[in-house]
Amino acid sequence: MALLVSYLILILGVVTRSAYAVQHIVGDSNGWTNFGDYTTWAASKTFNVGDTLLFNYGSSHGVDVVSKSDYDNCATGNAIESYSSGPTTVKLTQPGPMYFACPSFGHCSTGMKLAINVVSQSSNTPTTTTTTTTPSDGSNSSPPSTTGPSTPSASKPTKDAGSATSANMVLIGLSLVLATLFVFMC
Repeated sequence: MALLVSYLILILGVVTRSAYAVQHIVGDSNGWTNFGDYTTWAASKTFNVGDTLLFNYGSSHGVDVVSKSDYDNCATGNAIESYSSGPTTVKLTQPGPMYFACPSFGHCSTGMKLAINVVSQSSNTPTTTTTTTTPSDGSNSSPPSTTGPSTPSASKPTKDAGSATSANMVLIGLSLVLATLFVFMC
């Protein structure tokens, strides 16, 4: 009986922690297109470690994760990660600045690029900071100024087939089943 109670508390703790992960749909209902204002879109969001970015786009687009210098110059030839079969989900695994651009000719220069700053979930009280870092290409540049602590290390994204919402639903369902069993056993 004590083992069941301990197990239930553990499951509820996992559900509570995972419920804080957010899936950000880049560009909201418009998706990842030539017509988005991604600077304004990102300014209204807080991106935490564990969140995901969902890029919805058609076959004429793609998503490249790039350095700050490549972001500034719309150069996608040295992409850190490259995706071309949308939709693409990128998991935010580390705090720090991240830069994205569409690799299709001319798209980045017309505004199809995104700069975000990923913050640690343990940071409950964001502060405004600006940090200067040296990217791996050796140029000296600054990450985007944003609300939240900055860390000079860049996140390496992972392509995630599922979403945080699906995982949350499974865990919540499992918790409800276990809670029901607990009630009937007592």
